[in-house]
Amino acid sequence: MNSAPLRIEQYATVLFNANLNPRGIPDSVRSAISDNIETISKYPDIYYNKLKNAVAEYTETAVENVIMGNGSSDLLKLFSSLIRPAKTMLITPGPNEYEHVLQDYNSELQYFELKEDEEFVLNIDQLISALSDDIDMLIIANPNNPTSKKIELEDIKKLAQACKEKNIFLLVDEMYIEFIENYRSYTAVHITADYDNMAVLRSVSKFFAVPGLRFAYAIMNNPALKEQVEIATTKNNVASLTAIAVTNMFKDKEYINESISTIHTERSLVYLAMSTCRSIHLFKPDANFMLVKLLKDDISASDVAAHAAERGIIIRKCDDIRGLSDKYIRFCFMNPKQNDLMVNTILEIV
Repeated sequence: MNSAPLRIEQYATVLFNANLNPRGIPDSVRSAISDNIETISKYPDIYYNKLKNAVAEYTETAVENVIMGNGSSDLLKLFSSLIRPAKTMLITPGPNEYEHVLQDYNSELQYFELKEDEEFVLNIDQLISALSDDIDMLIIANPNNPTSKKIELEDIKKLAQACKEKNIFLLVDEMYIEFIENYRSYTAVHITADYDNMAVLRSVSKFFAVPGLRFAYAIMNNPALKEQVEIATTKNNVASLTAIAVTNMFKDKEYINESISTIHTERSLVYLAMSTCRSIHLFKPDANFMLVKLLKDDISASDVAAHAAERGIIIRKCDDIRGLSDKYIRFCFMNPKQNDLMVNTILEIV
């Protein structure tokens, strides 16, 4: 007989581990798909000019610097295949996805370890000092996952210059950038005009809550490498409905502004509500999720996750992330009632 506790049925399952915008799918996406269903009978590339222009306008960059892909992993694979890095430096703790892709390309991985006693904030001078001439590519995330820490734009400029001097290609992953307060002051999109040794990756999956659309894009100012991109990518790599939906979505100012406001408010409230608990340590978040360390010896991430799951709350255990352990959990911020339940549930056991 299975003795595992059953989830209490009155609680709906909420994925606090997915890091998606709690506002859900934008109405602009729903209407774009329903109003244009007949476009699936046409080849999608006829919609790409509007899509590229929408990306360029949204990111305030030149349209010729836009690269489109079928999800962020697709673009990461694309750059890995073009750069063919014999050695790549990664930040740890960081996203597991980078390791998985780079191992497929037989890239030797070198790690720069963030320090817990420095709140996992990236020390850019120490990172630059750790760069060696045999490194071919460096990947950083701004803000970083799972630490939810942002990087100052001036630091990224210093890093881009250091990488240029050592002939290192710099990949800046901005999957969660829109969740940062005043994010346009932190994005590295604009400095790609000055550095041809870097690219900025973006995805619509998290901020617009549409991972099923499978759309990501990169901004890069390197004509020679862009020619290789054109050769390496298929002509119709973005679906027609995705192209139309994303084009409309980027112009949905109401959804964008309300999402920014919601996340800023909920992030502050959750952090404040949990900050008085002495048995956990909060790493102050800049993105739409927070990393927490469990301080009690007899409580593990698995204990907290199991307790939360009984109420339909699915959080992220961090025991499989390099640089962390079973003493760390991560969760995102959802709507107010869901956040209240999540906070109270976690505080019950920690």
